[in-house]
Amino acid sequence: MKRLLSTMLLALVAIAGHGQSTKCATIKGYSPALKDGTVAISIIDNVTAAVDTVIGGHFTITVPVDKLIPSNLYLNGEGCPNHLMTLYLKPDALVELTGTDCIFPLWKVDSPIPEQQTANRITEHNMDAYKDYFPLTIGEYHWGDIQHAFLKILKQTMDILPSLPIDAASLHELEAVALYSKNYEDFPYTQQLKELEAATAARAPKGFEQELMTIHALVNPPHVLQVGEEAVDAELFDMQGNKRHLAELFGKNGQYVLLDFWSLGCAPCIMSEPEMREVYERMKGKLEIVGINQDKLSSWQENNWSKKIVWKNWNDGKMCKGGVESLYCDELVVPHYVMISPDGRILWKVVGYGPGWFLGMAEVLNGLEQDNTANLNLVIKTVDATPKGTTISLRCYSQENSWFRIVKESYLEANGKKYQLVAADGIKLDENNYPEVNTFTAKEDYIGAINYTDFTLTFEPFDTKPNTFDFVEGDAKDAFVIRNISLK
Repeated sequence: MKRLLSTMLLALVAIAGHGQSTKCATIKGYSPALKDGTVAISIIDNVTAAVDTVIGGHFTITVPVDKLIPSNLYLNGEGCPNHLMTLYLKPDALVELTGTDCIFPLWKVDSPIPEQQTANRITEHNMDAYKDYFPLTIGEYHWGDIQHAFLKILKQTMDILPSLPIDAASLHELEAVALYSKNYEDFPYTQQLKELEAATAARAPKGFEQELMTIHALVNPPHVLQVGEEAVDAELFDMQGNKRHLAELFGKNGQYVLLDFWSLGCAPCIMSEPEMREVYERMKGKLEIVGINQDKLSSWQENNWSKKIVWKNWNDGKMCKGGVESLYCDELVVPHYVMISPDGRILWKVVGYGPGWFLGMAEVLNGLEQDNTANLNLVIKTVDATPKGTTISLRCYSQENSWFRIVKESYLEANGKKYQLVAADGIKLDENNYPEVNTFTAKEDYIGAINYTDFTLTFEPFDTKPNTFDFVEGDAKDAFVIRNISLK
């Protein structure tokens, strides 16, 4: 079972502290439905700025601020949606939220700040869409299940923006729509977004030039590099503030380069780190990893967890606004991995993290040529093609309590034909199989042990021995394929 973990870049809950200011804003909230112990978090620039714990339905957060700034409110408790609510703060301002349930993004917001009043008008306009969307984000959920409801919010937001003043709040919402549009393969409102961006730029007052430039770059993005294309350079900064270039690493000593786009508030990014570190040590000299952080430079540089990363740890300082991620990432989701070959071309791109992925990746880089990016933790180690049949040996990596399954309808595909599975050894077909051999156990509690299982599958013989073939795990909708398995 492929356990995929990822975090949308605009829905992060950061784990680091925020620099203190002598000036503060206050956020007060109340709902009788809030459970005692619910944690109320104020986040600025993807970093925790202040925290309070709900008692008797009430919370009060005192947030250090030096100027007008957008912040995010997150309530971590039973019945609360997984969402960051934008609130505008400035020194000495009091922002009060009241509701009767736990869906805090729909609560009434009283604030003297004009930008918050603009944000409130957008919320009121989208209320019907929000009521459909937010209940879907409570507890565990899959992004694919709520995309339709979220798409309606984006459309209605674009509809109201022309009637609102151009200020920090309306531009923030337009930028968010532009960012989220990248997470849709065929965003249906691209033309409306382009026209809205152009009209907004034409009527915007002075003082918003940087925001307008960012939005324009998002609405009119550069070409996103795809598999097979040549990797391009980008300028970044290391933890000491020195300028670095991706081109420093391409084509160096015949090594592969893995770009790891990550963020401090991304739990799967942190969960993947122990396995990546294990593989990095095993692949010394053959694999270079470049962590490309998406947070504010100061937050990233000051974070204790970030300081522990052993591979190259860089940041372009653009916080996912038209930076290096716009060249390499099809979706604004972290973690996002891009593998670059020794000759400087993109080999594969994947989103999310599944335990065992990097161990499987290392097996492929050291072994039989194949494309297993549809299921990185499953690797074909050897192939024995004879007139009596074709036997492939495989290894599957995963957490010790995670199962995998191979269906009896699996087949090999080559020469325009299918060659059916006839026997399996080491696993049971159409049943849950649990890897039992330990390969490493992380010291960190958030990943635990990763195990593996070796097994073989035998298929009908090839009529004519091909140079490459595909392994297809049945014809079901969610079946995976290992492509271009070499017989050379």
